[in-house]
Amino acid sequence: MKEKELERLTKLKEIEKDLYQKGFENICGIDEAGRGPLAGPVVIAGVIMPQDSMIEGVNDSKKVTEKRRGKLYDLILDEAISYSVAIIGQDVIDEMNILNATKQGVTEVIDGLDVKPDLILVDALEHINTRGIPYEPIIKGDAKCYNIAAASIIAKVTRDRIMREWDEIYPQYGFINHKGYGTAKHIAAIKEYGLCPIHRRSFTKKFV
Repeated sequence: MKEKELERLTKLKEIEKDLYQKGFENICGIDEAGRGPLAGPVVIAGVIMPQDSMIEGVNDSKKVTEKRRGKLYDLILDEAISYSVAIIGQDVIDEMNILNATKQGVTEVIDGLDVKPDLILVDALEHINTRGIPYEPIIKGDAKCYNIAAASIIAKVTRDRIMREWDEIYPQYGFINHKGYGTAKHIAAIKEYGLCPIHRRSFTKKFV
C-alpha cells in the first residue's frame, strides 16, 4: 500500500481509534443508498469491521468508481466480523416517507447482525431505534469514518445491482444508467411512458 493511501486510511479511522481506546470493541457503521431517487428502494447496510482492518480504497461510496466499488464490496464482506442489509421498497417509502423508511431500515439492519455491536456510528440520522445500543450520528460520516464508508459501499453496490435487475424488466426508463435518480432522461421517460410499479408515487407527483 502506498504511503499516501495509508495516511488517508489512518485518518479515516481516527474516530474509531479513539473509540477503541475508550473500550469499545465491536463498532458498527451504518449508511444508506437511495434516499433521493424517484424509483426503487432505499438500501441500508451495517458492517462491523475488525479493529485492524485497512482495506485499500475504502472511502465514501460516491468517491469510488462503480467497478472499484464491486471489488471493495467483496473484500469488505470477506473481512467483516458481521454485516447486515435492509431493503425498504417504494411502497413503504410512499406510506411512511423516506426519512422514516430509512430509520426503519436502520433498525432492521441492527436486528440482522449476528454479532451485537457495543456502539453504532450512523451517517447523520437521529431519533432511531437501535434496540438500546448506544449510537452516534456523524454528519458526512461516510467521508469521515471507516466503518460507515464500508457500509456505504455495501449499500450502494446492493442498490445498484437491484436497479440493474429492474432495468431488464423496464428498459424504457434507463435505470441501468441513472439508478432511478431524477435525471432529465429519466423524467422524460416518465412523461412518455408514465410510472412503473417501482416508481415512488410521493416523489413523482409533479411529473405525471
